[in-house]
Amino acid sequence: MAGDSKSKRGNEPEPRPIIVKKIIVEAHGGHHGGAWKVAYADFVTAMMAFFLLMWLLGATTEKQRKGLADYFTPTMVMMKSGSAGATGLLGGDSITGKENYPTTGGQGNMAITIPRDASGTKDEGGRMKKAADRQQFEKIKATLEARMAADKAMAKLRKNIRFTETREGLRIDVIDEADFAMFAMATDRLLPNARALIAEVAKALQGLPNDIIVRGHTDGLPYAAGRTMNNWLLSSARAEATRKALADSGIGNSRFAKIEGVADRDPYVAKDIYDPRNRRMSIVLAWSKGSGEAGFDQETQAAIRERDDPQRKATEQARALDMGGTGLPPGAVVINPGTKGTKPGK
Repeated sequence: MAGDSKSKRGNEPEPRPIIVKKIIVEAHGGHHGGAWKVAYADFVTAMMAFFLLMWLLGATTEKQRKGLADYFTPTMVMMKSGSAGATGLLGGDSITGKENYPTTGGQGNMAITIPRDASGTKDEGGRMKKAADRQQFEKIKATLEARMAADKAMAKLRKNIRFTETREGLRIDVIDEADFAMFAMATDRLLPNARALIAEVAKALQGLPNDIIVRGHTDGLPYAAGRTMNNWLLSSARAEATRKALADSGIGNSRFAKIEGVADRDPYVAKDIYDPRNRRMSIVLAWSKGSGEAGFDQETQAAIRERDDPQRKATEQARALDMGGTGLPPGAVVINPGTKGTKPGK
């Protein structure tokens, strides 16, 4: 230090000492941080957007929702038109497959769906027709109940009539019970009370253009072995007998769209296939043309028919009950048919 003081010039200030200060910051508690606030704000924002979406779905009509969807559609269509050669010979498509975008290597995944009817006119008309049908159905129900209440004999059978709105239309079920049967035992012969009841139903359905579907149902009690009759034949025969009774009461033959028997495959009381209420006749007043199933496109109608096909349901139920016990692979031949699997009396 002495040498340094001697070599220092006269007008040079004294060197200032360098002081190093070490500061240790203590960690605060987790509740004092701000990260949770950001996460909470994001959560609240997402919930607000969700409830806004739910409100819009409930407060807008189908036409308004289609308008909102169509608002965003033109941008997507313009993107596709400008990026995939939509103005060319193939209209934006390739020879072997759709959406052959150069950025996807031929595996397109940018498909968009443009509403078939963005104005909603067709759907609106279908809903109006369906609403009118629904009002007509309520009128038929009230008329039929009033007719039955005015007749003492018919008033006792009011509990055997059930009204249900279905995909096909208004279904009127005439149901058997322990003290009431429509047909003689194991036959297709209508009993007098049932014939009078069907006549009342026919009077309520007269004057309407809607198609009529008649469907016969039985319970699950099987026939004895060796008989030619079975529940399929019985339900079909009873459906035809009901159709004839309706026609005799003034329903034109041109209004019958379908007459079928489904045996015990569509029980009214699913938990007990032997319940007498499963024996019933279903008379369906179909929706008007342009409403209900008629309002769907052909592909949707085909899918609905496939889903509700009674024969398919029967096949699936038979396979479920079989559990692989009697099913044989294609081409298999039974070498001892008389020793196993035959019915009694055969």
